[in-house]
Amino acid sequence: MSRLFIQSRRRKMSGKRDITGHLALLTAYSIFGINIVSTKDIANAGVVSPIALFTMRALGASLLFWLISLFRPKEKVPFSDLCRIVVASFFGLFITQYSFLLAIRISTPVDTSIVSTLGPIFTMFFAFFFVREPITAKKALGVGVSLFGIIFLILNSVHQASGVEATRPMGYVLLLVNSLSFSLYLGAFRPLIRKYSVVTFMKWMFLFSLLMSLPFSTGDLLHTDYSAISGKLLSEILFLVVCATFISYFLIPYGQKTVRPTLVAMYAYVQPVIAVVISISCGMDSLTWRKAAAIALVFSGVAIVNRSRAAGTAPAETDEKETRQS
Repeated sequence: MSRLFIQSRRRKMSGKRDITGHLALLTAYSIFGINIVSTKDIANAGVVSPIALFTMRALGASLLFWLISLFRPKEKVPFSDLCRIVVASFFGLFITQYSFLLAIRISTPVDTSIVSTLGPIFTMFFAFFFVREPITAKKALGVGVSLFGIIFLILNSVHQASGVEATRPMGYVLLLVNSLSFSLYLGAFRPLIRKYSVVTFMKWMFLFSLLMSLPFSTGDLLHTDYSAISGKLLSEILFLVVCATFISYFLIPYGQKTVRPTLVAMYAYVQPVIAVVISISCGMDSLTWRKAAAIALVFSGVAIVNRSRAAGTAPAETDEKETRQS
């Protein structure tokens, strides 16, 4: 009887963790959706270079995470794991964010959104290779349904001018690098992420990414005309650093602890949905049955993947397996 009670209690606790993880991811990717618009404004202003902007993000997030860590129990991270975190930082932060900041200056919003839809597909294969997350028929169906829905939504939405009339070839290359790099991070480093608290993991991630960027950004930081940064531009940079970097990258690892990699990646589909909602609320676009159907398809695909056999693995059992692997 007591064993049944313990199992029931574990299932309830796991269910609560799952819900919290999904809410964390939904919030993080909603912020990313808003951030696409503000980052485009920063890029079009041409005051701050992409590498200088990345260093600002890394510096701000590092300071905030290290400050919070002073008020939390200390976690010892062995040298071997620090080396793995360096690699995770290279793919999950440095390459991902820098390639995006470079690409957004020479890419249209439509092409940026469409190429980003490849992320869950890449993540599904990386997760299969690195953490043996099975590619089930239900999971493939869910990814396909959401992919169709999000592309249909993008093609049926109004988009503002972005400063470029067409995406340059290098823009496509950088967007693919961005998608592949973050997908590799999501698929390969989940066991390491689950091993430490979010604050401990991210304080090292951002510190290492900051050190990676400094040799390339010091000159740009010294020669930036800070007097040319308007109040609006400054508020957008602060939003980028605090909300789209510190808060979002606090929430994503939290969600990764309970949500499987492919499903984490599928929350990227929230970004175009948020962009469309903002456009409709500002009167720049209108809600049609096509858009409503596309949004319904996106979230239906997420629900299908969430109910797939791999996603439904008992969290307690998964935790024990991944702890042994780590």
